[in-house]
Amino acid sequence: MIEALDMLATVAFWIAALRIATPLIFGVIGELVCERAGVLNLGIEGIMTAGAMAGWMSVYFGADLWTGVVVAALVGASLGLLHALLTVVLGRSQHVTGIGITLFASSGSYFLYRMILPDVSSPPRIEPFQPVGWAWLEAIPFIGPILAGQTALTFLALALAAVVSFVLWKTPAGLAVRAVGENPAAAEAQGIDPTRVRILAVVAGSAIMAIGGAFLTMSAFNAFFFEMIAGRGWIALALVVFGSWMPGKAVLGAILFGAFDAFQVRLQQAMGGAIPHQIFLMLPYVLSIVALVVVSRRAAVPKALMIPYVKGQR
Repeated sequence: MIEALDMLATVAFWIAALRIATPLIFGVIGELVCERAGVLNLGIEGIMTAGAMAGWMSVYFGADLWTGVVVAALVGASLGLLHALLTVVLGRSQHVTGIGITLFASSGSYFLYRMILPDVSSPPRIEPFQPVGWAWLEAIPFIGPILAGQTALTFLALALAAVVSFVLWKTPAGLAVRAVGENPAAAEAQGIDPTRVRILAVVAGSAIMAIGGAFLTMSAFNAFFFEMIAGRGWIALALVVFGSWMPGKAVLGAILFGAFDAFQVRLQQAMGGAIPHQIFLMLPYVLSIVALVVVSRRAAVPKALMIPYVKGQR
């Protein structure tokens, strides 16, 4: 147990924690953009699955890695557009539509995988993104080696989080998104088109989510296999609440979950077989739920979240 606690201060532990957190950062930032505009996107799990499959498949058939990231983002954006058309334009239930998108995207990804590669018995491999390993970065005490041990997609995730935070709080476009998520009628009175803003927010957020799925097949691993998202989309949904719909806090929540997950692996190794391994597997989720309950009481929910809006309605 003491050895496991000592690992918390090691560079290797935090490299693993940040790597685990990266797909969650993509997911939570994408979901946050949707919800700030007033749209709950429960399709995140399926969108991440589709992004994972599409990005990996494009690289497997000859595209370079960054092209695979773009393909994943485009697939995510397409599914986001479908979600937006059903929920924003037609005013359908965001809960039902989101779950439908998840089922459609997940099942469709598995179906296409089997259609394109019907005879494979084990997942084919690709050459994934490698850790950047920049010498100048490794020279920075402690934090430098942690960052140098990450791939380019982790830097992309952190950069997107910073960009989204800046856009939401420092630009007219971000103000429009937040206004539509709080009071679309008032936003419309100021000349903002709530329907357009919500559609664009859902499309952009879904594209970001899909890159989180692509990270798993093109950076964390080098293959696509069924159920690889493993509930990360649902965790991202919880982290949006944990972060009080603030990008910085949401990213910290993702890193905290990554640390919990990395710690349970090391704690499991330290304890040997004395405790059933299922206890360790559920540990990060239990800790996340506790943290969510504590923090969510102070969370300020966007007032128009999940409320359909008809243009001209007051």
